[in-house]
Amino acid sequence: MLPPPGFTRAHGLAELLQQRRSVRAFEPVPLSLAQLGQLLWAAQGITAEGQLRTAPSAGAIYPLELYVVAGDVEGLPAGIYHYDPHGHRLQLVEAGDRRHALASAAVRQAWLATAPATVAFAAVEARTAAKYGSRSSRYVAIEVGAATENLFLQAEDLGLGTVDVGTFDDAAIARLLQLPNGVAPLLLMPVGLPR
Repeated sequence: MLPPPGFTRAHGLAELLQQRRSVRAFEPVPLSLAQLGQLLWAAQGITAEGQLRTAPSAGAIYPLELYVVAGDVEGLPAGIYHYDPHGHRLQLVEAGDRRHALASAAVRQAWLATAPATVAFAAVEARTAAKYGSRSSRYVAIEVGAATENLFLQAEDLGLGTVDVGTFDDAAIARLLQLPNGVAPLLLMPVGLPR
């Protein structure tokens, strides 16, 4: 179980929007488990009874699946984890520090391995396609954009940095994260204290 999300803010929304920048260099400082939990909640956390979440979803279907490649998070052994928003908890997929393997699968972007953790966004497009057919790709893209912006703004409010990374070998990332059939990787967001 992750620490419960906090609802106080350090900055106003306009200030966060003005300050938000893409960060690709991180200090060698661990994330706290509370910070990681807050970031995951901001991206896909449950906000109300049932399953309403922080990011909008066409038909409230929620095709996104979040994974964490953790290497330096206080109180969390290095490993790959799946985020369960209903229990606000992480489920271990594989133990061990896999940040260098992630960087290699991301077309050898070595700097990715310096982030204490990376949040990987994946999706089960078939969930959305069952209701919206050929428009499902568009709706999933809209949802991942909203969820990643939430994570961006939450990182900024916590004094952390991140960036959207879309250049990677899809098959290699899917193997690394051990994604089930029908789950496709969409985006990586390394997170840490900006250098």
